[in-house]
Amino acid sequence: MPGKLIIFSAPSGSGKSTIINYLLQHEELRLCFSISATSRPPRGTEQNGVEYFFLTPEEFKQRIADNEFLEYEEVYADRFYGTLKSQVEKQLAEGQNVVFDVDVVGGCNIKKFYGDRALSVFIQPPSVEELRRRLEGRGTDAPEVIESRIAKAEYELSFAPKFDVVIVNDELQKAQAEALDTLTHFLND
Repeated sequence: MPGKLIIFSAPSGSGKSTIINYLLQHEELRLCFSISATSRPPRGTEQNGVEYFFLTPEEFKQRIADNEFLEYEEVYADRFYGTLKSQVEKQLAEGQNVVFDVDVVGGCNIKKFYGDRALSVFIQPPSVEELRRRLEGRGTDAPEVIESRIAKAEYELSFAPKFDVVIVNDELQKAQAEALDTLTHFLND
């Protein structure tokens, strides 16, 4: 049976990665990440086709021109990240349920492309103030970086109504249980 797609988007600091990692531990869901493409060189022990598909900026631009991406973003000049349609189709054909951890625009684009085969999930912080507290609590970002992330989060929160499901992460275990229940129902339909 072909797999399905689960799209996760959220502002930075919402707990999206923690929730996704929790779901990946549930083998019965048959979840696996989509392998993205990037135009940056491999880091450390990264291997082509494992962590990413590594393309030159020229190859990436050609694939954009050939409409081979579900979504992509140019993060910096000639530094691209994107999701290849062919890779996702290969994983779906193998019966894998493909998980996407993407920005809100990418999430909306993937949902639009796949329709009912995809479930789009938005992980929302309880408030912008709580999000600020979490980002400051990480102790990894300078104040101006936090302000930039808060401004971006306010923009991203405006996309929540475009998603199939919004899970408010005010209590992690409750949000994880809600995500598990939501995915179980979607995958068994």
